Amino acid sequence: MEAVRTGTLATPGATLHHETRGSGPILLLICGGMYDAAGFAALATTLADRYTVVTYDRRGNSRSPLDGPPEPQSVEVHADDAARLLTAAGVTPEEPALVFGNSSGALIGLELAARRPELVRTLVAHEPPLFELLPERDRWRALFQDVEEAFHKEGPGAAHQIFAAGLGGGGEHTEEEQQGGTDGGEAPEGQQDPEIMAMMGRIEQNAAFFIGYEVPSFSRHSPDLAAVRAAGVRVVPALGEATAEDEPWARATRLVAERLGTEIAPFPGGHGGFGTHPAAFGEALREALRKAPATG
Repeated sequence: MEAVRTGTLATPGATLHHETRGSGPILLLICGGMYDAAGFAALATTLADRYTVVTYDRRGNSRSPLDGPPEPQSVEVHADDAARLLTAAGVTPEEPALVFGNSSGALIGLELAARRPELVRTLVAHEPPLFELLPERDRWRALFQDVEEAFHKEGPGAAHQIFAAGLGGGGEHTEEEQQGGTDGGEAPEGQQDPEIMAMMGRIEQNAAFFIGYEVPSFSRHSPDLAAVRAAGVRVVPALGEATAEDEPWARATRLVAERLGTEIAPFPGGHGGFGTHPAAFGEALREALRKAPATG
């Protein structure tokens, strides 16, 4: 099995736990939701024969503690974290990196491409939940305001209930997928390994942080897609073949493709396909990285 090299990186306000596998061009995998680097372990292993795969726990989650108490999170700050990880891994404008982001990790990837395009050669943005792009954005703003108020008044449990109900039940379903669990009732490939089981033990703490300090602020974020397009970063919007067409992240993915003037790449599974179909998902990611067109 490919050896995993672990380390930490001090950033303003947090210390990031990161893991590296393989050798070759640098490929950064940015997770979303409440899971951490372990959620990408199977996918990273399938890619390590071709790439230097970097995964990490985002600030405030799992093994990446904040320097102070929890506070509302900023996609911009998370994008700066990703840029610092890339720089620490040896990425330069002369040798930019490949980046994959899932869900809110795709938001971070798009912001990274807008803020630091010289560090990104290709970005695969898998189902970014860009609620601000959708025509019914006012309804989403009201929902996430209710989530935020419930979190502070009644706690994370009540906030999660409102979140899941507002997504038509999709909130809980999405969380299961992001944790490497089932995707529409499908079982993950192989047995759950100890690394995944350990991550599941960290989920409860991450869940409260996610619903209280990420969901409200992340839901209001809208990356500068015009800047991404102008910079010429190669972007591949990716959509799961099992994801319902009317899911907000599916519709947002189509809008991202339209605004960037590029095509959507189909990927196996749904919102959490990287966990349920890691081998097939890895092949789709290799293909997307290989033939990604320039935007614009």
